[in-house]
Amino acid sequence: MEKIVQTTNEDKIVKIVDKVLKQVFGEEATSLIYRYLENKYSIKKEEITDKIDVFATGLEEFLHSGAQVIEQKILEDIYSSCGLLRRLELEKVQNESNFAGQIKLLAHKA
Repeated sequence: MEKIVQTTNEDKIVKIVDKVLKQVFGEEATSLIYRYLENKYSIKKEEITDKIDVFATGLEEFLHSGAQVIEQKILEDIYSSCGLLRRLELEKVQNESNFAGQIKLLAHKA
């Protein structure tokens, strides 16, 4: 019997965050970022969506002004994975909210 695994919005967001970090920084530096977040903020990779405020704070502390570029890339990839109609709806929210707020909304809507 084949087991069907459903991917939740939270899982999709974690995968996109991981993909963006690896694209920009590579495997080793991404692992370093995850270790930093886990040691300093007690947040594991799988908990990013649930603790998005903490993730954003830790990322901003670790990357300083560079975090904004990464956050924007993460949001763009999430929006592009939503399809055109959803994307138009979600882009309205994009200007109204910060990174963590947008991720929270996307986790429940996307």
